[in-house]
Amino acid sequence: MVSMSVVIALLRSVNVAGYQNLTMEALRTLCGGLGLRDVQTYIQSGNLVFREDTEDPAGLARKIEDGIHRKYGFRPDVIVRTTSELRKVIANNPFTGRPEVAPNRLLVVFMTSAPARQAREQILAMPCEPEELHIKGRELYIYYPNGMARPKIPMARIEKVLATPSTGRNWNTVNKLLTMAEMLEG
Repeated sequence: MVSMSVVIALLRSVNVAGYQNLTMEALRTLCGGLGLRDVQTYIQSGNLVFREDTEDPAGLARKIEDGIHRKYGFRPDVIVRTTSELRKVIANNPFTGRPEVAPNRLLVVFMTSAPARQAREQILAMPCEPEELHIKGRELYIYYPNGMARPKIPMARIEKVLATPSTGRNWNTVNKLLTMAEMLEG
């Protein structure tokens, strides 16, 4: 019997301002057809939690990207994490213990790979006060004390410097996805 792992997949730029529209029902159906088990979605921004028996996260991301491309004609980047990796993302939160950091003003940017040293240094050197940036492995944590509507550093600029596919989720969503993954594991 093959052991099934619980995986969290984050799709980049779906259902944003009428661009790359994909209902979560259609996404669940598509992923079920790709052999993913117990597929669940969370909100309309392309968050998946499911069981899968692969040992190849990059291959799994490509499988989902290819499936969406074949069926819907666009290819969003897909970033995957296991439940244990998502637990580490939460444990590594550099803002833990700071009650002024509201969960809806904390963004975690998930990257397919850790940024190169030069990109990391360039990101961390960007003047961004009052915002705060921290990179831990394949995640960039950004605190927006004045909200995310008018950031000091636009996300497009950050993504260009990172030079690796990425997608952001606020702290509430990160925690909800972990809860869903742990329930599926249980």
